[in-house]
Amino acid sequence: DRKSEQVITPKGEKQRRLHKAFLRYHDAENWPMLREALKKMGHANLIGNSKQHLIPLWQPEGTGGEGKGKYSTRRPTVGKPKQTLTPPRPRKPARATTKAKRQQPGGGRQR
Repeated sequence: DRKSEQVITPKGEKQRRLHKAFLRYHDAENWPMLREALKKMGHANLIGNSKQHLIPLWQPEGTGGEGKGKYSTRRPTVGKPKQTLTPPRPRKPARATTKAKRQQPGGGRQR
């Protein structure tokens, strides 16, 4: 008998956010959460300002704030939206089918 290895999946929202933050460790918005998690896990050695560290000690101004709501990490758009809807193009008249061409005098292929 082969026994399967038990795989733990993130169930809670906080744990899912943490997993996503680790996948996007390069995003400064995630650094405060990652610093806290790394300290709790005993990996504070990964926090620092050199290339060997995962997360820097400093936080860029205007990032890492605790937002509210489901989409708190998204920044509001300013000015025009990037995608605009264009009006539909006028349709061209349908081309005559081969059967219709055959019925017209002189229609169809010239032989």
